[in-house]
Amino acid sequence: METVDPDLPGALRGVGIDEQLGSFLPSEARFLDSEGREVTIGDYLDNDRPLLVNFIYHNCPMLCSITLEAMGMTLSDMDWTPGEEFEVLSVSFGAGETPEMAARAKERMLSKLDREGAADGWHFLVGDSTNIALLTQSVGYSFKWVASTQEYAHPAALIFTGDDGKVTRYLHGLDLPADDVRKALVEASEGTVGSAMDQILMYCFQYDPNSNSYVIHATNLMKLGGMLTLVVIGIGLFVFWRRETDGGSIGIPRPASG
Repeated sequence: METVDPDLPGALRGVGIDEQLGSFLPSEARFLDSEGREVTIGDYLDNDRPLLVNFIYHNCPMLCSITLEAMGMTLSDMDWTPGEEFEVLSVSFGAGETPEMAARAKERMLSKLDREGAADGWHFLVGDSTNIALLTQSVGYSFKWVASTQEYAHPAALIFTGDDGKVTRYLHGLDLPADDVRKALVEASEGTVGSAMDQILMYCFQYDPNSNSYVIHATNLMKLGGMLTLVVIGIGLFVFWRRETDGGSIGIPRPASG
């Protein structure tokens, strides 16, 4: 789904997200993490947890800080923790930004999240232009340097993949409900994370690109309601049958003969 508005001013032309559902993250793309270690995207795959990816740059004067703060609030509203049910990659698209920048951002966000174990699951990466392009192009994420303002124009979105790196969902914008993020993670994991109730909810809800949210799937909801009705009727008939059977087994004494 192309999110670029053709009526945007020239500085914003070519900025947006062309959704690449079903594509795969480039496992060979190389970055540095917040501790300065060289890593690949593949290092965060094949661990039985879905992946949430967002793009930032650390010298951003406004939107990136807001994006991180908003995502931190969303994660705080969830009872799941990065590193346990899912992984988070916050990747800088500013070529030449340093691990020290990533470390400061990670420290700030982890202190706000205040969740034990989250440091092992929320990863902040920086890289060079070649590897940044390899990753951003694989998910259709387009940004642009604006010389007049000396900053990047870029979209805000969360991108979800399975543990194999296959892109399953995009949620656009800043203020994203924790329930939608949770549903997107369950969807990305193909049901391997989450409770039985999460599986039921995913059956009853579907993603609506027009509202950028998960909405009730009327047909599936009616099917589920029909199945529950049959179960209730079945239980009622079973209880009625047991009562009739138990009542019929009780001997009724005959009157004494004269």
